[in-house]
Amino acid sequence: MDLDVFVTAHGAEWDRLDALLHRKRRLTGAEADELVALYQRTTTHLSLLLSSAPDPVLTSRLTSLVARARSTVTGARKASWRDTAHFFTTAFPAAVYRLRHWWIPTAILSTAVAALLGWWIAAHPDVQAAIGAQEDLRNMTRPGGEYETYYSSHPAASFAAQVWTNNAQAVALCLVLGAFAGLPVLWILFQNMLNLGVGIGLMSSAGRLDTFLGLILPHGLLELTAVFIAAGIGLRLGWTLIDPGPRTRRTALAQEGRSALGVAIGLAAVLFISGALEGFVTPSGLPTWARIGIGIAAELAFLLYVYVLGGRAVRAGATGDVDLADREATVPTAA
Repeated sequence: MDLDVFVTAHGAEWDRLDALLHRKRRLTGAEADELVALYQRTTTHLSLLLSSAPDPVLTSRLTSLVARARSTVTGARKASWRDTAHFFTTAFPAAVYRLRHWWIPTAILSTAVAALLGWWIAAHPDVQAAIGAQEDLRNMTRPGGEYETYYSSHPAASFAAQVWTNNAQAVALCLVLGAFAGLPVLWILFQNMLNLGVGIGLMSSAGRLDTFLGLILPHGLLELTAVFIAAGIGLRLGWTLIDPGPRTRRTALAQEGRSALGVAIGLAAVLFISGALEGFVTPSGLPTWARIGIGIAAELAFLLYVYVLGGRAVRAGATGDVDLADREATVPTAA
């Protein structure tokens, strides 16, 4: 393509489109039709330019022009409470349900790893000695020790906020770093399971595993489920980079990335609930069976929410991606 000839042939159309977009008064019917036609032609020109002579300056100009024209043609849409309701009743549960074949195996394998680590630590005093001095470990695991006082060491509200922030960061990292072939996700997941395994092993060796589970389960079921979902979807995002399937790699990453971003927002709400449980229920004076019962009820409610609303949405064709009108316009590819 001769770039100078291309600009000479179509420059007037681009200038006219730019002028219409800057028109402050309301466009007439003829001008609106002209704007739509110029928008379509400029989109084609941008496609030809990208495929034949990707000049950065001209590409930037036409990209901006097409984006502004698209916004004018389609109209800017403001978010509403209806969008929020749609997200939590359709998009979020649909994304989690659709990718259940990734996060459920992740949850099972991770739990098995934590249990094996706990058994290994409990059965080998030399491993315990490598973790810390015997006196320090005794102070951690004794009645009224650090494992028990940890959940009541700060005011409930501030502790819940701190827990929510830390867990939300871990979930966000799993989803964002999934694009790096999923390897950072495996490391984050292993670190979480190692911490859990150490607690299981040390408290089990002290004969207080029941106390440990009574402290972990009220909030941990929902909290770990959120981590497993984030890790599973992060791994799915990493696999998309390796095997995008019938889609182009760019399209596949865009679709799965938008879905993962939505899941991150939804899981922030889930972690808010688990943080509240950890701040107010875990350290409460309720009997152990009542605290665990609340944790199990919260977990079952979330799974029911995913499988009922998410399953229904997926069967209706939802994927968890944003609505078609909110996606980036797909530029036609020149043959």
